[in-house]
Amino acid sequence: MLANYHSHTVRCNHASGTEREYIESAIKNGFKILGFSDHTPQPYPPQYESHIRMGMDEVENYTDTLVKLREEYKNDIQIFIGYEVEYTHKYFDKLIPHLKQYPLDYIIQGQHFVPDEFNGFYSGAMMDDEEKLAAYADLTIEGMHTGLFSYLAHPDLIYYDGPDEIFQKHMKRVIQTAINLKLPLEVNMLGFRDGRNYPSDRFFSLASEMGASFVIGCDAHNPLDMKQPEDVPEFMDFLNKNNITYGDNVIELRPV
Repeated sequence: MLANYHSHTVRCNHASGTEREYIESAIKNGFKILGFSDHTPQPYPPQYESHIRMGMDEVENYTDTLVKLREEYKNDIQIFIGYEVEYTHKYFDKLIPHLKQYPLDYIIQGQHFVPDEFNGFYSGAMMDDEEKLAAYADLTIEGMHTGLFSYLAHPDLIYYDGPDEIFQKHMKRVIQTAINLKLPLEVNMLGFRDGRNYPSDRFFSLASEMGASFVIGCDAHNPLDMKQPEDVPEFMDFLNKNNITYGDNVIELRPV
């Protein structure tokens, strides 16, 4: 695996380590391409302070830091500057122009909240509500159709614990949209290492059967997370069981 496009920084308030340490770890573990995609800031109302993402005023420092390191390490590894972005109805159109004021190579889509963090529910909380599952699928699909995302991160983060037929009814829509738009679905290594509800067999067996394409994401929140798939216990077994192939893991990054 030559590339990882899913890496965070301390600015998200739940990661550790310096950007330099992430880069050094990536080089040590054989990566030739490293994408930073920290949790994007959001232009929320001033009375709301998010504790899981950088502030709008940190974008300049984030990009300046990575631009300097990209130049410093240009002979050792290719560095891309991106964000893991929540697609929302209220904030997306305000956010993108702000991000584009600074160097920006790509964004990946990660729907943690529906319809948004300020006024919605967390997708990763266990539930059996079909309306919430449908809302997640609807919002995710709408975001995919913007054409701005390079891939869909942890597509099965939604923790629906209800019947398989209901799960498939809505997740098939997400998978088919990804196929139609030639958008890779991420197999999230952090979720697997931590024993989270994702990546799940019932999603990826279905996605593989339907003919989706895949990308592996380290989702690194610590420099030590910059691992190759074979270095994560049982991860290769999960990939093989679900007929997931990823090659060198290099994908085409879509312009924002």
